[in-house]
Amino acid sequence: MAHDLPPTLAGPTLTEHPQEFADADAMARAIFDAVNGKVRLALPLGLGKPVTLVNALVRAAMSDTSLDLKIFTALTLRRPQPSSDMERRFLEPALDSLFGTTPPLLYADLIARDELPDNIEVSEFFFQAGSWLGNEYAQRHYISANYTYARDVLISQKPNVLAQLMPRDGDGFSMSCNTDISADLFARRKEGGMDFIAVAELSDKLPFMGGPAAIGADEIAMMLAPHEQIDLFSAVRRPVSPAQHAIGLHVSRLVRDGGTLQIGIGAIGDAVANVLLLRDRDALGDIWKASPVPLKGEHTRPFKEGLYAVSEMLVGGLLALFEGGVLRREVDGAVIHAGFFVEARDMYERLRAMPAQTRDKIHMMPVSFTNALYGDEAAKRAARVHARFINGAMQVSVLGDAMSDAAKPGQVVSGVGGQFNFFEQAFALEDGQAVLTLPATRQSGGATTSNIVWQLAVTTVPRHMRDVVVTEYGAAHLRGETDETVIQRLICIADSRFQDDLVKQAQAAGKLASNWRVPEAHRNNFPEKIKNWLAPHQPALLPDFPLGTDFSEIEQVLLPALTELSQAAGNTRAMFALIAASVTHQRHPNESAAMERMGYAPAPSVTEPLQACALRGALRRTA
Repeated sequence: MAHDLPPTLAGPTLTEHPQEFADADAMARAIFDAVNGKVRLALPLGLGKPVTLVNALVRAAMSDTSLDLKIFTALTLRRPQPSSDMERRFLEPALDSLFGTTPPLLYADLIARDELPDNIEVSEFFFQAGSWLGNEYAQRHYISANYTYARDVLISQKPNVLAQLMPRDGDGFSMSCNTDISADLFARRKEGGMDFIAVAELSDKLPFMGGPAAIGADEIAMMLAPHEQIDLFSAVRRPVSPAQHAIGLHVSRLVRDGGTLQIGIGAIGDAVANVLLLRDRDALGDIWKASPVPLKGEHTRPFKEGLYAVSEMLVGGLLALFEGGVLRREVDGAVIHAGFFVEARDMYERLRAMPAQTRDKIHMMPVSFTNALYGDEAAKRAARVHARFINGAMQVSVLGDAMSDAAKPGQVVSGVGGQFNFFEQAFALEDGQAVLTLPATRQSGGATTSNIVWQLAVTTVPRHMRDVVVTEYGAAHLRGETDETVIQRLICIADSRFQDDLVKQAQAAGKLASNWRVPEAHRNNFPEKIKNWLAPHQPALLPDFPLGTDFSEIEQVLLPALTELSQAAGNTRAMFALIAASVTHQRHPNESAAMERMGYAPAPSVTEPLQACALRGALRRTA
């Protein structure tokens, strides 16, 4: 039975060719008319949102309260909102060049201003990291769901409209960046299990991904071909720190030739990809010899068979490994199976520029395929040999459970996403490993705290599924070990400034022998050791941006200084130390240009604002 669809639009095949619109508001009215004024809208996560059309639907609902608009989605991408004058000075001149000129999603702006009308409802199962902390509406309407089960949560809400940004090739369309849930919904509709109208907004800037991502024109009821297409949102690559490079080095020793790889987005994923490319060039020998910490994992040689990737997310690191020839093991004609992508704009351009026969080695799939073994399990097991699923965490307790999606009880930072799915796979597959990565410490308000703690506020991965944890100080293998052994191994890869306190807490709880001491080989886990280890290889082998960047040269100079400023914020002593450095330290060679880029005078003066002095000091300390 169709859900609020008139007979002319109900059913799996809607029209031979979609009804075409140039005006988004006219198309929005047509969509509301087609479903009797009640839109239950399924939107893809991340990049694939048809922003022009969605904004028109929101405007229509705002202007007519008899209309009803319910949106189910995830990863609503927003430009960063400067939280200080210093952030504003850095970000505002570079917003378009860094993030693209994509217009903001109107529903997100309304949520941020607490102005969403009662006839519009928005629920998400995954947030852009940190974007909705403290926002009551977003936090109350968050739906906690593993990625593979988000599809079923969506289906239970009986969507009657699916809208997506799509490229077109002749009469064909492509789900391109978002097969993740959409592919399953189209398949279910074709089988008669769902009724909805599918509408598309055209984008020539998205690569046309073929194979499972391609659909026919008869699948689309309406199409928006706007006079001006939206730019694509660009996810800015962050610089890779020495600690993150070290994590990448440790992870690389766990990856077996001929195996299977999954990595996530972010600096650590970039570091892992960079080191695997270096390993394939046999360029890491000197780094291994100089390691100041014990090394685990014996996989250090170049790749003979190569790797196959199965990942919910196609990230820049996987594309670099594909272009570099490390990813070359084929499964069913594909070297990469992935569910969605959102990345820096150069990745979109590289995908579009690839010869079709090369791009066809990347199969965009539903996450029911990438994130689970259910369905054709025997074939998946045969393909996903020696799997290494590599994901990040925010904190890990010494008992092995992990916090990856929340900052404190009740406040969601991002979401579970597919992390737990890959833990399930790792435990189900022979020789599979779920590798959690995190720097050993974090800095905030001028204070340094440990990311390896006694207990967590919130658990994303429970301790009974603990597997491998990697910090800059090494890898801890935890699966199948006693609580005491797990505690010992995690303390051995913690920062040494926090090891004694962790030992005392574990001993006080009766989980660690009273006479156990941290082995001498692990007593020198300090940031200086890592920096000194890697400095001879930077930037030649371990650059700040191994996969490239949209930041200008001067912006790259500013980033470390701004990080120091951010870490010192709220700590009077730390801020005065930076101000003092503007007098006691030597000038940064690019200091004048950097200060001008931030809107300050290039040369210091006695009347310089304290904030500018602190920035100048941070530049000099990071020179």
